[in-house]
Amino acid sequence: MKTDITNATAQAAEGTLFLGDDWFDPLEAGVRTRIRGFIEDLLEAELDTALGRDRYQRPRLAKAAVGGRPVVGAGHRHGHRERQLIGTFGPVTVRVPRARLDTSEGKTVEWKNVTLPAYQRRTKQADALIAGASLAGTNTRRVRRALAALFGGAVGKDTVSRVWHKVKGDWDAWNARSLKDEPIIRLILDGTIVRVRLDKKATSISLLVALGVRQDGQKVLLAVKNMGGESEAAWRATIWSNAA
Repeated sequence: MKTDITNATAQAAEGTLFLGDDWFDPLEAGVRTRIRGFIEDLLEAELDTALGRDRYQRPRLAKAAVGGRPVVGAGHRHGHRERQLIGTFGPVTVRVPRARLDTSEGKTVEWKNVTLPAYQRRTKQADALIAGASLAGTNTRRVRRALAALFGGAVGKDTVSRVWHKVKGDWDAWNARSLKDEPIIRLILDGTIVRVRLDKKATSISLLVALGVRQDGQKVLLAVKNMGGESEAAWRATIWSNAA
């Protein structure tokens, strides 16, 4: 019986290129450590602002407060929780501070940071990198293998699929948006040919690009569509599809 070990060997090698003591990169390790510290510093600074004091500073007391209660907007910390984040710098685990904030009704609410929102597992740049590899015509398995070294093997095919579906949803929403309230005073129209991979074959498609110039002189992208050519009907469909 013949056993095919090619696929198993390839999967075992994903993300393991340059392993061993001889290939330890102190620069990469140092940068990732600094990145983790930088993210944690951002989170601590955001919480300091929300509490109105530094980490080890006592709560300020309002002069007119009954019973010496802390001023509204103050609160208290209550530990940390670990979160894993994947960025173009690779995977890092950060300690996210937790806190309860006082409200004007005398109750407390859980503090929610804006630096690293709940359920965010990847940075926008990481999602853009994954989506870019997919848009270039690379299948899910190849995207995972290509990015395994950068992301430390933390990106699986499910992650690639989720990112792609999110990008597709954002793209559909962008195409469906209304442009009737845009103060456009001038149009700039251009066509371009791009090479893409469709149905496992490299091909060229014609894209029609419409730019608008606002009253303040700012340029804004209005539409990008594949209409098969630069006919008058194609341009009219591109320009007016979102005008209503």
